[in-house]
Parts: sequence; structure tokens; C-alpha cells
Amino acid sequence: MNAEKRVFENVLQTIGNTPLIRLNKVTADLPCPVYAKVDFFNPGNSIKDRMALKMLEVAEHEGKIKPGGTIIEGTSGNTGMGLALAAIIKGYKCIFATTDKQSKEKIDILKAVGAEVIVCPTNVEPEDPRSYYSVSKRLATEIPNSWYVNQYDNLANRQAHYESTAPEIWNQTEGKVTHIVVASGTGGTITGIGMFMKEKNPEIKMWAIDTYGSLLKKWFDTGELDMNEVHPYISEGFGEDFLPQNYIHEVIDHFEKVTDKDGAVMARRIAKEEGLFVGYSAGSVIAGLKQLKNKLKPTDLVVVVFHDHGSRYVGKIYNDEWMLDRGFLEVETVKDLIGGLGRRRLVTIDAGAKVSDALALMKKYDIEQIPVTNEGIISHAITQSGLFKKLIENGDVKDFTVADVSEPSLPEVAMNTPLERLSHFINKENGAVLTKDDSGEFHILTKYDVLNALSKG
Repeated sequence: MNAEKRVFENVLQTIGNTPLIRLNKVTADLPCPVYAKVDFFNPGNSIKDRMALKMLEVAEHEGKIKPGGTIIEGTSGNTGMGLALAAIIKGYKCIFATTDKQSKEKIDILKAVGAEVIVCPTNVEPEDPRSYYSVSKRLATEIPNSWYVNQYDNLANRQAHYESTAPEIWNQTEGKVTHIVVASGTGGTITGIGMFMKEKNPEIKMWAIDTYGSLLKKWFDTGELDMNEVHPYISEGFGEDFLPQNYIHEVIDHFEKVTDKDGAVMARRIAKEEGLFVGYSAGSVIAGLKQLKNKLKPTDLVVVVFHDHGSRYVGKIYNDEWMLDRGFLEVETVKDLIGGLGRRRLVTIDAGAKVSDALALMKKYDIEQIPVTNEGIISHAITQSGLFKKLIENGDVKDFTVADVSEPSLPEVAMNTPLERLSHFINKENGAVLTKDDSGEFHILTKYDVLNALSKG
């Protein structure tokens, strides 16, 4: 086969041989070159394609699954995708258990490639019968001719990276790599690459990235599996609440924890500044590497592994509203806050409408102030507090027109106004402000919007 033609018999033949791409802007403050092993170039858009295919091939060789059988696994999404692609080509069925913290995109993609997906609660112990580990194990005992993959303890997981990922990195860097940084979950990638690299050059440093809420770093540092370390976290695809058998302590040199926020923010930076639309773990890998920059020298050559593609996280880290709601979005101006809130309909009322209509709108949309329009132009406002006073004074006010009880229009501020300055406009008398975007469309910001953003910043 002529390699230049890039002609393949099926999609599985396209797994591996992913590019190494130099990072320039997000690592500009580091003293040495940093290259990313961009494994979302695999057909399933993640590094998990490698180990999924390898685990299945080993299972077939060992007779653990027969033709027409069912593949069963607990997966955060990417391993399931790799297994599903292999199942399509090889003629197997797939049933995957996953957690309710995984992005909707991951679940929808698994269904799109023919898998049955069972969503399980995240915040339960691994041994709990409701956990995705327990559900997948149980199904494997109940369904005839099924194979439970168990990527966590399946040593073909790390074998895949020993045989493919690691040699590719070694050859692409001509053996000059000094540090490899990997977000670690099942342990297959960090361990498989580490086994190979330590054989080639024991001085190569293997750095694993962990997340707060995972027990892996504590295990690495102390040898203790401390369940007090475990708590819910938002980061996806790495970190664990138990120790998978794929780990070999001796081939890893350091574990570094990264916050949920730092990983999410950095992933967005990589997309905007490097043109690489990466997943959550890639952001965490770079954030962790930057935390360790004092350990690097100008003569070093670092390779980071970018595990998966940003399309898995469009509804999460690439969604401004999701980021803002978790306090991950850096909000400094009115424009930032408007962008984070997403598109919200501006509710207005005509000056000729009745006060009862205004009250109905306030109840329907749970709002406290409504801009009043006169011939389509915002001229005044009507507020819940103002109406309350008038209703106390005159119960018949509900039959008045809005024009009869309207107040001065809400203050209008520029989109580049710093949030801190809004205290000059939003106060006891004014509970909201108006702002107009570049297209001329008006938006409203309430005191609750501003307080919410500032308290999470």
C-alpha cells in the first residue's frame, strides 16, 4: 500500500500515527519547546481508539468474545466511542454504562454509532450497585456471549500505548523528548508510555495530571488510598476514586493536581490561541504543566498528550452560560456578562397596555422591572416596587394604563462598562440597567445577574 495515497480498507486502519504539533502562545512563558501529541486525529476523536481496539483484539485472541457477541463497558464516553467503531467493523453489539456528569454530546455520539447507553449516578461509591462500574459488571454476567472490557484493570490498555503511542512520540522527537505530560485516569496512557520511555531513556520524566476530588496523587505520594480525598468534581476523563491495575508506580515521576476551573479556562485558550479544538483534559494538562514550569530548562523538550476533541464539550466548557454558572468565566465588563448569560428575550410592554398586563408579565417571567415602549422605542420603565406602592395607595391601579404609572427609563450603560462600576447605576432605586450591543439590540442586566457574576468570579 502506498502510504502517500492514504487509502484504507476500513476505519480501524486509520487509528494511530497522529501528529505532533508545536504549541506557541499558551506555552510562551515556558523556557523550552512544548509539542502536543494531538490524538483527536484518531477516527473516534480520542486517544482511547488505540486501547479500545487493542483490548478487543486481545479478547478475540483469548476467546473471551465470540462472533455476534456484546461488548459491555463502563465508560466516560471516549473508550465507548473507540469500542463502538471497532464493533461496527467486527460485527458486535455494544452496551455502555456512563455517569450523569458526562456531557450530553458524549452520550449522543455513542448512541449515534449504535451503542445502547445506560446513565448512572456519579456521586456513589464504586461498589454501589448503582455505579457505572457495578452496572456494567452485572450486565456482563446476565447477557450471554458478552465481554466486560474493564479498561481500568485490562492490561491491554497500557499495552496499546506501549506499542503505538510511545514509539510514535519517540520517533517524532528523534528520541530528544525529556518530559511527557498526561492527564491520568485508567492509567493506561501514562503507564504504557512510561514503560516504553523508561526503557529507552530512564531520565525521561513522566508527569501525570490529576484533579481535586481524585485520590490518585495522594496514592502516588504516600501509597495510601484515602477515600477522604474523594469528592465530586467537574473535570472529565481523568482522576479516579480507586486505583486501577494499569498503574505502575515506578514509571511515573510526579502527579500534579489541577482545578476544574483552570482546566476549563485553559482548554478555551488552546482553542482560541492555538487553533486546536481540544477537550477538557488537554486544558488541564497545559494548566498543570505551567504549574511545574520552574522544573523545566531551556534544553528540555516537552510532549503533552491532547486526549480528545472539543466537540465532546460544546455544551459545557465551550458554552459561556455553563462556564458562567460555575464561576469559570472571567467576567470583567457588561459585555462579558451578557455573553455568559446567553440570549435572553428582552420583555417589554407598550405604554398603552394595562397595569394588569404588566403584572401578568412579571409573574410569567419572574422579573421585577419591564422597559416601557412608546411606538417601539424604550421611553420609560415599570417596576415591581413602584407598582407595589401604587397598589397600596389605590387598588384600582390595575385598570390604569402603563403610561399612567410608569417611571423614568432604566439607566443605559455601554457594553465596555466594568462590572464594578455598575454600583453607580444599580442601587435601591434602580434594580437593573439596559445596554445595547453592536447590532443595536437592547439587553437588560439585573442586580441579581451582577451579584451572581461577582460572587463567582
